[in-house]
Amino acid sequence: MNLNQITVATHDMSQSVAFYQKLGLELIVDTPHYTRFVVPEGQATFSVSLTEEPIQSPNTTIYFECENLDAKVAELLAKGLEFSELPVDKQWLWREAHLLDPAGNIICLYYAGENRLNPPWRVGSEKQKK
Repeated sequence: MNLNQITVATHDMSQSVAFYQKLGLELIVDTPHYTRFVVPEGQATFSVSLTEEPIQSPNTTIYFECENLDAKVAELLAKGLEFSELPVDKQWLWREAHLLDPAGNIICLYYAGENRLNPPWRVGSEKQKK
């Protein structure tokens, strides 16, 4: 199984398209009610769907890993994006920055490196057994 597509809702397609293009996603499908982007690294796609329904306060965070997180955040700040949290090292060994997309979806830009798949507390790891 391969997770390869995420879709979020929006009330304003043009604002959402502009936001995700600023993040660096490449627009590949563009209709009035649905857009799809290719994520710059790997084969994953990300889409936005227009809705007239209320968008509930999201309990989901969308994560995009950036190898050079601080430089990416500086680039996005220069493009006018606002962050609710600038890059900070977290206790779970990830460096994260947070912002909201135009629909209020939580976006986390982060760098975890080896710790994403192999944290010291990974189930079955030698480090966990100590």
